[in-house]
Amino acid sequence: MKIIPIILSGGIGSRLWPLSREHSPKQCLPLIDAKYSLLQQTVQRVQGIDLHNPVIVCNENHRFLIAQQLQALGLDDAKILLEPASRNTAPAIALAALEVKQQLAGESDALLLVLPSDHFLNDIKLFQEAIHQAKELAEDNSLVMFGIKPTRLETGYGYIQSGEDFSVKEFIEKPNEKVAQNCIDAGDYLWNSGMFLFSANTYLNELERYRPDVFESVSKSYQNRHEDMDFIRMGKEGFEQCPDISIDYAIMEQTEKAKVIPYNGDWNDVGAWNSLYDHLDKDEHNNVLSGDVMIESSSHCLIRAESRLVSAVNVKDLVIVETADAVLVMDKDSSQDVKKIVAKIKTENRQEHMFHTTVHRPWGSYQTLDRGSRYQVKHIIVKPGEKLSVQMHHHRAEHWVVVSGTAKVNNGGNEVLLTENESTFIPIGTVHSLENPGKIPLELVEVQSGSYLDEDDIVRFNDRYGR
Repeated sequence: MKIIPIILSGGIGSRLWPLSREHSPKQCLPLIDAKYSLLQQTVQRVQGIDLHNPVIVCNENHRFLIAQQLQALGLDDAKILLEPASRNTAPAIALAALEVKQQLAGESDALLLVLPSDHFLNDIKLFQEAIHQAKELAEDNSLVMFGIKPTRLETGYGYIQSGEDFSVKEFIEKPNEKVAQNCIDAGDYLWNSGMFLFSANTYLNELERYRPDVFESVSKSYQNRHEDMDFIRMGKEGFEQCPDISIDYAIMEQTEKAKVIPYNGDWNDVGAWNSLYDHLDKDEHNNVLSGDVMIESSSHCLIRAESRLVSAVNVKDLVIVETADAVLVMDKDSSQDVKKIVAKIKTENRQEHMFHTTVHRPWGSYQTLDRGSRYQVKHIIVKPGEKLSVQMHHHRAEHWVVVSGTAKVNNGGNEVLLTENESTFIPIGTVHSLENPGKIPLELVEVQSGSYLDEDDIVRFNDRYGR
């Protein structure tokens, strides 16, 4: 059977704030490798095996970012499925299984290699050997889980008790310290990694058997699928009615077809700053330093600077993370509590949980340089051949100054070409568009002025990206 990677990329990773944001999630960040994101590393992890192009399941906000990262790896044929709403892993995998059956219509069944997009695996060869070992079981209609041999007492993971012939005896969901220690001492428990291998038909059949409500909702949503550029959209009505449930609760803890294959290499779900610290290279004082950082008499710290100099003197066991608009300072053992700060930011209707000052768009990017009560200054980069939507604003005017490249501007029906040091003014309520007709990136400075400057003051009339 063909093996098709199903990469689940619907999360955000709020415990890794301020680096991870709702529109720039942790799986799309180069947290461990300086060049590749966690998502890209997940794709690379299975490239040594004879596999079909992957299927990515993600949400609307991340679609262009994920498409760009796949294209950077040379994957132009990956299927990107857009979830209409967040409903956990069981419905997401069901969407992927239905899509695979659609792709292989008239052919034999396929195996789905389900992989979260935010995991770190150190021994790729060992993991690929585990996949080959699981393949025989999956071809025999088993639902195979990959279990991780515990390396420490951990209460944040589920545990699986393994038996003879890779059978599953028991599931324990996120135990307390005493139970977790008993599991480790017993020697036959594995961490539940959230990675699976099974056939599309076996999964859908078991889902229909144990959770027919989920199966029916997802099937209804899938029947209304349609393709939008490089993306596949599902019907909202069925999916939004679907229960929010994980594959573990929906199927794995009920089915008689469960098997578990051990993976004994280094593994981590990179869920928080302390877990990231554990897997990064350290200096002679056990510090993890990234960016423009100076330290004195400090040890066992993770310090990351994104936009300026960060210095630390005589501190220990701290996480310090600086971005252009936020700074996090905390005890390394308090990583789980970062979510409380993110919740407070949301409660106060701030934006620091949503975007970085640099925001990526399908046409390029923009960076907020300064903002006041009635003005905002942005640095905009438009990739060659790309175009922003035809749009207008009710509450702001815009002044564009070209820094480099060529801009093709439609300003109220008047089309002009602007080059370096030339500018134009867009009055409030004027329909306009911006395009880069050249071969090099277009850079310009945009000065906005008006009574309301947020991004939702955009009325789009035409947009090649379907927004």
